[in-house]
Amino acid sequence: MKKARADKVQTGENDMRAEYDFSSGARGKHCRALQNGYTITVHNADGTTTVKDVMPKENAILLEPDVQAHFPDSESVNEALRCLIPLLSRKNRTGAKRR
Repeated sequence: MKKARADKVQTGENDMRAEYDFSSGARGKHCRALQNGYTITVHNADGTTTVKDVMPKENAILLEPDVQAHFPDSESVNEALRCLIPLLSRKNRTGAKRR
């Protein structure tokens, strides 16, 4: 049986060290920059380098965190939006008749 390491905080499932402090961190700090695409550079053990340009998928839609909390997956988002489509088209038709 392995012994627990003394330098780790042993609180349930949390294996974070006590000296780690994320209180001043900014969530999503690089999110907007990543939407424009990014480059991954991998330095292999044999001395070669692999470079890969990553671009977001075309027509990708990003949800804000507060909205995302209500939708566990893409299917639920699509279902909710399909319910709104008839309401939007009705609203546009009534606006045209008033003019």
